[in-house]
Amino acid sequence: MEKIVKPFSGYLMVFVAIALIPATVFSFINEIYILGLPLGLGFILTLPGFFTLQPNKAMVLILFGAYKGTVKANGFFWVNPFMTKNKISLRVRNFENKPLKVNDKIGNPVMVGTIVVWQVEDTFKATFEVEDYENFIHLQSDAAVRKMAGKYPYDDFEAEDAEVTLRSGVEDVNHSLEAEISERLHHAGIKVIEARISHLAYAQEIASAMLQRQQATAIVAARRKIVDGAVGMVEMALEDLKLKGIVDFEEEKKAAMVSNLMVVLCSDRAASPVLNVGTLNQ
Repeated sequence: MEKIVKPFSGYLMVFVAIALIPATVFSFINEIYILGLPLGLGFILTLPGFFTLQPNKAMVLILFGAYKGTVKANGFFWVNPFMTKNKISLRVRNFENKPLKVNDKIGNPVMVGTIVVWQVEDTFKATFEVEDYENFIHLQSDAAVRKMAGKYPYDDFEAEDAEVTLRSGVEDVNHSLEAEISERLHHAGIKVIEARISHLAYAQEIASAMLQRQQATAIVAARRKIVDGAVGMVEMALEDLKLKGIVDFEEEKKAAMVSNLMVVLCSDRAASPVLNVGTLNQ
């Protein structure tokens, strides 16, 4: 587990290191080598122990293979010079995955691109639990996208009973994606702040066919609306003509009028009427 430590102040150790210089020089001038050599060696060994930390940076300290703690305070510090120091950024970072070809719940190939916002939360896990935590994040994010996409259909054309789809259920899908990535990256001490879909489309091999299908569905829906409106208008016209006693149609004539009105109202072009200048029977 991560252990936070507070190292020695670097400024204090600077004075100690500076004090070793005149003592070493004095020892060598007076040929007191038994004292000068340790002092000189101590001065040289002191230098590697200094380091600085900026805000939202951390330093993982390792002594002869053993984890000794993590420094998260910013400033100028000094630690045992034999310690190995591994600096890790705690700042919020993000990356955008290029669109990845995956299969939705129905099996259709779709292209899904994602944006993941993350930061290191546990420096011990990020350093020792995985080999390369940044590469681990990318690979596990791709795996999470594949699993998430398999839970939902792309749309409700083939799954009319689906309550959530990749195309329409944006909030639910993003929440599922964030939960899936968080579960996978927890082992590496990574906190997922946000994960969302940035690109969603059918794969190229079926995109054209699906576009035609969407257009056909839209045309059918529009035609249904037009027909419903035309039937209502014809019904209203016949009812008004009958109530006002303008004309009384026989069933055959009524059917002809209904047919003509439906053609005029449902046509996608302007009607070109043929005027009857004779009687109704002609």
